[in-house]
Amino acid sequence: MLMVPVSRAHAGDEFVGGLVGGLIGGAIGSGIANQQRQKTRTTRSRTVYVQPRATSAQRQTAREIQTSLNYFGFNAGAADGVLGGQSRAAISRYQGYMGYPATGQLTEYEKTMLLGAYHRALAGGAEVNQIIAKSNEGARAVLIAQRDGTTGTRTTGYAGLPLSVSQAVDEVADSSDPSAEQLLQRSGFIQLADLNGDGSTDYIIDTALAGSSFWCNASQCKTMVFASTSDGYRRNDLLLHAPKPDSFDCIGGTCQVKAAPAAQPEANTMMAKAEEPEAGATAGLTLPVFNTAPKQKSLSSHCSKVNLLTSANGGFTTVSDVSNPDFALSEQLCLTRTYAVARGEDIIASVQGASQAAIEQQCDAFGASMAGYIGSLNSKSPKAVLNEVSTLVLNSGMTPEQLRTTAQICMASGYQSDKMPAALGGALLLTALGERPYAELVGHHLHGGFGTDDNADMALAWYEVAISALDGGAAPVFAPSQAERIDVVRKAALGLAGHDMTTPVPAASTGTTMPVFTLSE
Repeated sequence: MLMVPVSRAHAGDEFVGGLVGGLIGGAIGSGIANQQRQKTRTTRSRTVYVQPRATSAQRQTAREIQTSLNYFGFNAGAADGVLGGQSRAAISRYQGYMGYPATGQLTEYEKTMLLGAYHRALAGGAEVNQIIAKSNEGARAVLIAQRDGTTGTRTTGYAGLPLSVSQAVDEVADSSDPSAEQLLQRSGFIQLADLNGDGSTDYIIDTALAGSSFWCNASQCKTMVFASTSDGYRRNDLLLHAPKPDSFDCIGGTCQVKAAPAAQPEANTMMAKAEEPEAGATAGLTLPVFNTAPKQKSLSSHCSKVNLLTSANGGFTTVSDVSNPDFALSEQLCLTRTYAVARGEDIIASVQGASQAAIEQQCDAFGASMAGYIGSLNSKSPKAVLNEVSTLVLNSGMTPEQLRTTAQICMASGYQSDKMPAALGGALLLTALGERPYAELVGHHLHGGFGTDDNADMALAWYEVAISALDGGAAPVFAPSQAERIDVVRKAALGLAGHDMTTPVPAASTGTTMPVFTLSE
């Protein structure tokens, strides 16, 4: 093994070093042991038939199939990328459950249906929760919904109610005995008022009147407030007892519970007389000072909406129908996020002696150590940023495989907990380690403004890094079975930056010098 000297400490070294002994040590040790077991063969005859060596893309697809089968309860064994006897038996059980011929060999349609349902279930959101809640099949209900093309949510509103409010009524009804129609007849369950003063009707749903403890704690119940905006209605979930229209302050689509009024002085309390203002001063003017921080956009919430629209549209945007570049790229962001989570979960499963909370805490520290690099995404070229991250690689004292494992674990943890520094930091580190297709994720974050400011031009530059790598023969890291996917990114990225979507994306030159490591087994 080529040893890398540590010349100076870096801001993230303490975290990285700690992770080697904890997360990384377990993951790598387990991986080496598995490799050694796989290399041991016992033959009972002189003739051993060895199947043709599968490509990395084929093995990745096989791992996705095995992971999906295991998720839905069809035990395929370890997700090792080899579809052996146990995997074929699991495929047969899946086929039988879905009403397909139980051959043990997936057709392209059956594979697409399985992987699509897995990604849909993994993305979660209100739609998936409703599908599962309405069925006794648990997560397998998502398979049926995927096969039958159902969404689990209504597509038209109850009479007089917007669709989003009607869907919320169904959501409450699913967790209580009264039907949606019965709830709508209960006085006070839905209250109408113009809460934000824009002249449109806003809606308040008091879940306490559903009679279900699902929505309530000892003193308060969830109140759903739908405030009108130019794009429809925005839902605000607030805790309150006995809500009334005057219980809320709403500005645009954002609502909050009004603060309790300040206590009034008692009648026998003497109040000091206010001094007269000096000449030229503004009498009675009080300027409050608020220390506010911008609220981080929720990628999880964004992807729930995107996945719902994708299902309603009958599937992902294809190259031939890229008419809305922004939405097409949002679909691809949510798809790549799902793959990143699935890959990280596989690694986390092999980590010994570390709880989910401990991993998240470690990855929070990792995200903080990557903050400087993330902060430069809007001001520096991909070449400059990757050169700086390469310094971290050189000075970490870790092998590339250890750093790669760290990045994949923290990227998954960040996406699961909606903490963008860890997720985006992982994508940057993997790109700097030479896995250029991960630059697509950086482009998506810059496009959507998740974890960084949105910047269409910079997003295009990072998309170019990933597209050029794939055009040059790099193995896909996201949805390798969907050959057309990167062409969708290519076309939509051009449209996003205002370019002609028929013009090829030029090859990018990152100019990054990456270290070459030789690892011993």
